[in-house]
Amino acid sequence: MSDTDQFTNPIVEVPDTDATSTQVRIEATQDGAATVWINRPERRNAFDSITIAALHEKFETLAGAEGVRIVFVRGVGGAFSAGADVEWMREAAILTEGDNREDAMTLAKMLKSLWDLPQLTVALVEGPAFGGGAGIVAACDMAIATADAKFAFSEVKLGLIPATISPYVIEAIGPRAARGLFATGRVFDAAHAHHLGLVDEVVADAAALDAAQAKLAADIMACAPQAVADARRLVADVWGRPIDHELMEDTARRIARARVSDEGKEGVAAFLEKRKPGWSTL
Repeated sequence: MSDTDQFTNPIVEVPDTDATSTQVRIEATQDGAATVWINRPERRNAFDSITIAALHEKFETLAGAEGVRIVFVRGVGGAFSAGADVEWMREAAILTEGDNREDAMTLAKMLKSLWDLPQLTVALVEGPAFGGGAGIVAACDMAIATADAKFAFSEVKLGLIPATISPYVIEAIGPRAARGLFATGRVFDAAHAHHLGLVDEVVADAAALDAAQAKLAADIMACAPQAVADARRLVADVWGRPIDHELMEDTARRIARARVSDEGKEGVAAFLEKRKPGWSTL
């Protein structure tokens, strides 16, 4: 086996772990770009218990899927997600507090499974991203939205609060902006979402969103898969810590480990030899 053979991308196989559910589906390309589609266009991709469970299952599957390098989340039919399904809310209204707590934990676990994915995660937003839909946007590493996309944390208008999504939203936009948006429930556009940091890029329309998705997928194929996972983990582990000797030792250990890893050796060798590294599909 040559030095670069170990980095050759395997054929990406994402098993259908929930063949009976059509509410969420996965598409994966041979070079390792997976798209998780919320597939309830007749309900503007609103969540119910089945959709949440299916999303959780798909994210858990992708966490262990060999060859997947990037994960996109998108809604079918021009809507990202209108939030909670009306029928699901009607059912929740007659549950006990204990049953509601258990029900809410399914959403919390789904969001955490998205947050914990080792791959770069990207929300591709068209139309509404309300409530839990906006929570998914916040739980992704990046988000790209069309100019006509709309966002809202509208729970207070129903006498509720955006509790399970709050850790991800506050992480994305900060506490002050979150207080105002949580308390007013107001709808805001993609430009304001970009200003807040909830969205990284705003594009003109769905065609431009497709192009941005293709460009980002190509960009990630030039990056070492384990290094991407380690870089994501680095942010979580370093954020909020004091810059002291302990942190300096920690970061020094991490870069030393990376330098002697197979990916580190291959990446530096490829750079010095003016060739593409073995993991690159470009």
